[in-house]
Amino acid sequence: MTREVAPEHEVVVIGAGFGGIAAAAKLRESGFRDVVVFEEADELGGTWRENTYPGCACDVPSALYSYSFAPNPDWTRMYAGNAEIHDYLRRTADDLGVTGLIRFGTKVESAHWDDLDLTWRLETSAGAVTARWVVAACGPLHRPSMPDIAGIDTFEGTLFHSARWNHEHDLRGRRVAVLGTGASAIQFVPEIQPLVDSLTIFQRTAQWVLPKPDRHVGDRERALYRRLPGAQRVMRRLTHLVFEAGTYGVRHPLVLRPLEWVSTAHMRRHITDPALRRRVTVSTAMGCKRILLSNRWYETLARPNVRVVDGDVRQIRPHSIVDGEGVEYEVDTLILATGYHAASPPVAELFHDGRGRSMSAYFAEGGAQAYLGTTVAGFPNLFLLTGPNSFVYSSIVDVIEAQVDRLVTLLRYARHHTLGSVTVRPEIQRLFNDELQDAIAHTVWASGCSSWFMDDSGRNTTMWPWSTGEMRRRLGDVDPTDFELRPLNLMKDGVRR
Repeated sequence: MTREVAPEHEVVVIGAGFGGIAAAAKLRESGFRDVVVFEEADELGGTWRENTYPGCACDVPSALYSYSFAPNPDWTRMYAGNAEIHDYLRRTADDLGVTGLIRFGTKVESAHWDDLDLTWRLETSAGAVTARWVVAACGPLHRPSMPDIAGIDTFEGTLFHSARWNHEHDLRGRRVAVLGTGASAIQFVPEIQPLVDSLTIFQRTAQWVLPKPDRHVGDRERALYRRLPGAQRVMRRLTHLVFEAGTYGVRHPLVLRPLEWVSTAHMRRHITDPALRRRVTVSTAMGCKRILLSNRWYETLARPNVRVVDGDVRQIRPHSIVDGEGVEYEVDTLILATGYHAASPPVAELFHDGRGRSMSAYFAEGGAQAYLGTTVAGFPNLFLLTGPNSFVYSSIVDVIEAQVDRLVTLLRYARHHTLGSVTVRPEIQRLFNDELQDAIAHTVWASGCSSWFMDDSGRNTTMWPWSTGEMRRRLGDVDPTDFELRPLNLMKDGVRR
C-alpha cells in the first residue's frame, strides 16, 4: 500500500532491509525526527523478503546475524531460515518504531544533487522529494544476475531465477536443469531433488563445501538467553571470533588448509563414484571463492536422478541445454542460480552528481569504489550501506551497524556545526582504495580464481581484506579533515533555508 509522501525531508533512507531498519532506528534515537524510509515493495525485509526458494537460510549463525542492539533470544536454529529472519526484521522494526516511517510501494527512480541548494532531488513513484541527506540501504544482493547465453530467450519451458522463485510451478516429475552451484543452489537443490524426475546441474567450477554445524536450539537454551542476556552476548562474541579466523585465513591461506581437508573428507564420505569425485574436486585455494556450508549437498549429487555437468553452457534451445562439449540435455524447467550484480551495485545508477553524471558512470571508469564502503567522492550527503569492498566473511550486520554509527556521527557533527554538505575528499578516497587494493593483492582472492567478488575487469570491488574489528575501528574513527565541509546557506533570496 502506497502512502502519501511529503515533498521535503531531512533524511531519506532507501530500502527497508537490515540496513534501512538500522539506519532509521539509530537516526531517530539520535534526535533526527524527519526521517522517512522509501521501500519499493509492499513489505519490509530486503533479501529475506525476496528470497523464498526451498531451503533458504542464512550461512552465518543466528547469534551473529542480528542487531547487537536488538538481540533475539528465540532463534530456533543455530542457522536461521529465511522465514524466521524475516519475522525477526518485522518484529524489530515494530519494536524500534521504524515500521511507521516506511513508505511502502515507493520506488526511488533517480536522485540528483543540487549543488546550489545543497539538497538531493529525488524522483519517486509517488512524486518528487527533496532531502538534505540520503542513506542508500538497497543492499548489493538485490538485482539477480541473468546469464548471457545464446538462445536463452527461446526456451519454451518454465524458467526463473532462484531469487524470484516460481512457487506456482510444480516440480514433481519434471526434468530440471540448474545453472550454478553457489550459495543458493546448495540450499535448494537438496530440497527439490526428491521431487523431480531428473536434475541436471551445470557447474563452471567446483566449490569448497564444509559441513554446516546447524542444530535445533531447545526451549531450555532459549529460556536461558531470555533470563540471562549476557549468555547470548557471550555466544555472539565466541561466534564472532570463530568467523574472524576465516578473515585471517584469506591473508594467510595456510590457516585454511585444515578446512580443505575437512571439506575433502566430507565429499569423499558421500561420493564414491570416481568420475563424480573428479568433477566436484576443487582446484582453487579455499577462500578464493565464497566458502559454502551444507550437510546434504554431496549426498544429493550422488543420487541416481542427479548428474553434474562441468563447464560453460554453449546454448539454450526451446526444450534443451547444450553444454560446452556439444552434448544436449532435454529439460522442461530451468532454474538460474546465477547470483547477483554484487561487484557492480545497481544502486549506483540512481545517483547523479551536481553535473548530472551518474555514480555508475564513474564506477565504469575505475571500478566501484568508496571510502570505507560508505561515502563516495563527488556525491555529498550520501551514505551507502554495504557499499564497495565492505563484504566480510563474518556477519554483514556488524558492518551495517558500524556504517550506521559513522553516518549518525557525521550527521550530528554537521548539525552541530550548521553544515550544508559533507563530501569525502577525492584524495582521501584514492589513498584508501590504493591501500585496499594493495592488501587484496596479498590475499587468496588474488590467487587466480574467478568469482562474484570481481567486476568485469577482474578488480575485487566487493570484499574487505582486513578483519571486521579493523573495519569497525576505521569506521568509528571519524576525522572531519577527511571531508569537504560546506556551511549551510541559511539565507537565500531572503528565505531562511
